[in-house]
Amino acid sequence: MSGLAATTRGTGPHAGQRLVIAGAPLERARLVLVMIHGRGGAPEDMIGLADHLSLPDLAVLAPQAAGHSWWPDSFLAPLEANEPGLSSGLSVISTLLEDVSEQGFDPERVGLVGFSQGACLAVEAAARLARPFRAVVALSGGLVGTGDADGAPRADLYDRPAKTFAYEGRLPDVPVLLGCHERDPHIPLARVYESAEIMRGMGAKVDTLIIPGAGHSVVEQEATWLRGQLNIEG
Repeated sequence: MSGLAATTRGTGPHAGQRLVIAGAPLERARLVLVMIHGRGGAPEDMIGLADHLSLPDLAVLAPQAAGHSWWPDSFLAPLEANEPGLSSGLSVISTLLEDVSEQGFDPERVGLVGFSQGACLAVEAAARLARPFRAVVALSGGLVGTGDADGAPRADLYDRPAKTFAYEGRLPDVPVLLGCHERDPHIPLARVYESAEIMRGMGAKVDTLIIPGAGHSVVEQEATWLRGQLNIEG
């Protein structure tokens, strides 16, 4: 795929890592999908999901985190506990979007998809960058937040304190999917619902998919939702 280096740009530890490029060549692609792996994962995990979509005109870009983790603690932890990883991950996604824009792909032709820790990074990047993305998908994830709120740890946040969510931009009519198991060991439903409310307040068209039972995985309904959004003409 011409026009992109096989390493990430940005700042901090996640710059200079592998960027796996798959799918259609950029010069022939209709859309670009930026896919972000979870803790302990690798870009190839996300490439497998992209292959499952069976969309031959889709270019796929999957960056790798340093040490296979975007940040060390839970996304529910105080922000400082996850630096410089969080800021570095956000910078990698931002510069990657700049690079694909230079290749002729405006945000309307770009989707952001992540799983688990990568899902949290995907929706946080979408909220902070506030661009008219083709679709944003959090597969077991929620917003990280922009600040630490006062107050005691909350049981519905797995005994973590609340966050603040001060996003300046808008996501007008951007399709967003927040998927999560009913009893996910890492992602509390309280944060999923809070993320949905915040992103709707930014103008996004948010769907939540709550999967019955316990688990932390991608399900077919999520892939179906994404495939449907990417198949819409325009």
